[in-house]
Amino acid sequence: MGVRLMVVDDHRLLAEALASALKLRGHRVLAAAAPAAGAADLVISRAPEVCLLGTAAPAEPGTFDPVVKIKRERPQVAVVVLGPVPSPRGIAAAFAAGASGYVRHDERIEGVERAIMKARAGEAAVAPQLLQGAFGELLNPADQPDDEGQRLLRMLTPREVEVLARVAEGEDTRLIAARMGIAPSTARTHVQRVLMKLGVGSRLEAAALAARTGLLDRAGHQG
Repeated sequence: MGVRLMVVDDHRLLAEALASALKLRGHRVLAAAAPAAGAADLVISRAPEVCLLGTAAPAEPGTFDPVVKIKRERPQVAVVVLGPVPSPRGIAAAFAAGASGYVRHDERIEGVERAIMKARAGEAAVAPQLLQGAFGELLNPADQPDDEGQRLLRMLTPREVEVLARVAEGEDTRLIAARMGIAPSTARTHVQRVLMKLGVGSRLEAAALAARTGLLDRAGHQG
């Protein structure tokens, strides 16, 4: 039997794609909205069984305030966080706020669905490898790899970063060309170069990678 759920993410393209995929698997998706100030209120008013809440910065203070508010007003709603590879602080903060699970942004739809079903059943929905990775980082902080978002950002030109940002917003090639004042063929070339440099095969994968690594947020801070 399908789950009544909401998808809430600040990357509209990801939210809509995930909502569509879950609808195709028989679930009743109530809405796909951006987590602005009213996101928690929207979830509270619609009262789904499960809310998928996306975040690009799980370790930032206040990130999980919407979870706290949802659980206070609608304790029966299970919240599953969608985010980048979590730090120990990030994963701890999610569960401390009342989340029932944590799933990586680039998880396959089957994994997301498993997390939804576990959360609805009242179980903790987090992959063992995520917990192992988080505790591994906690125990061996000196062995952390280079920041992935920073590494990817160094590979892109400023114009390619702008193209990636527009791809993440769901703009097609024609719209990208019009808004950047370039020819559609040039825009297409930029998109292809971005996909090649990021090592992904589609615009959706590029948007997911940017969201998971916080690449675009870092670019904004540098600009």
